Amino acid sequence: MSKALRLSEKWFRFGLWIVAFVFASFLIGLGGTIVENLPKVEHRVALDDFIDQPAAAPLRAELQAMQEKRRVAQDAHDQAELKLNGARANSAAAHDTFNNWLATRHATKRPEQDAELIERTQALDELKVLERKALADVERQQQGLLDARQAEQSAQRALRELEREASGKLAVAYREQELRVFGYRLALTLPLLAVAGWLFAKQRRSTWWPFVWGFIYFALFAFFIELVPYLPSYGGYVRYAVGIVVTVLVGRYAIIALNHYLEKQKQAEAMPDVERRKELSYDTALARLAKKVCPGCERQVDLTNTSIDYCPHCGICLFDHCGRCQERKSAFARFCHACGAVASGVGG
Repeated sequence: MSKALRLSEKWFRFGLWIVAFVFASFLIGLGGTIVENLPKVEHRVALDDFIDQPAAAPLRAELQAMQEKRRVAQDAHDQAELKLNGARANSAAAHDTFNNWLATRHATKRPEQDAELIERTQALDELKVLERKALADVERQQQGLLDARQAEQSAQRALRELEREASGKLAVAYREQELRVFGYRLALTLPLLAVAGWLFAKQRRSTWWPFVWGFIYFALFAFFIELVPYLPSYGGYVRYAVGIVVTVLVGRYAIIALNHYLEKQKQAEAMPDVERRKELSYDTALARLAKKVCPGCERQVDLTNTSIDYCPHCGICLFDHCGRCQERKSAFARFCHACGAVASGVGG
């Protein structure tokens, strides 16, 4: 904030900058909501929009049926394995008991136990038969589970093939939709940027400058924050191309502005000293002097050196003497600081 401004004017300007930022924040919020909701104007494409439904529907139904069949087969297989494990345990226990009894029988050699030997052998054979039946049941359930899994995998492969074909169409449609939505965003933000450029060039110092700058900030935010992230990449070519174009446009404007400024400075420096000081705004002159630069050419000048009355770069008068008291004073001051006399020949 310039030191040349009045205290009240500084605070007023500070308040107006707050107005500009608040105005920009509300515009940004409104613009962000609109940009965010722009994709809703388009139907959100999905894989089912492009898959062969007459072929996919039976496959999905078959896949669901096979998944249910596999689940049932898995449960039956688990039950059969549980029964097999029980039969094996019973058979092993009976076999161990028989072996122990048989060892005792050989040791005692009692003939009256021959009938019991036959009975125990028959019981052991029956347990082996039950074990073999349980094993056969497990093998049968394993075959059923394998068949269900293979049928499920076959349906999945066929469905994945249909989805693969549809995914290519989906990618194309999604890219086209993305370009259309980007076009909507561009159609919304580009005019805002153009209006902001015109306001910056023509109205940034007008009476309504807080709203002008607020709109400029909003347009820049809408373009670079709300639009650029959605810019299609195409391997980076588009974004690099846009970056080059924007850089060239901004650079061209800066070069033209610099040349215009230098030309204007040359013309100003060719004018007589009094006219040059009249052309300078009082506040502008004081602001430049506060920065220790020449108000005319904006080059550094040692203003503390009392022997310097004219700019050594452009020749404009920096200090003169009061017509009443002959006190040395700033040539841009409206009044003499020593006696208060009105200065003559100063700019407005």
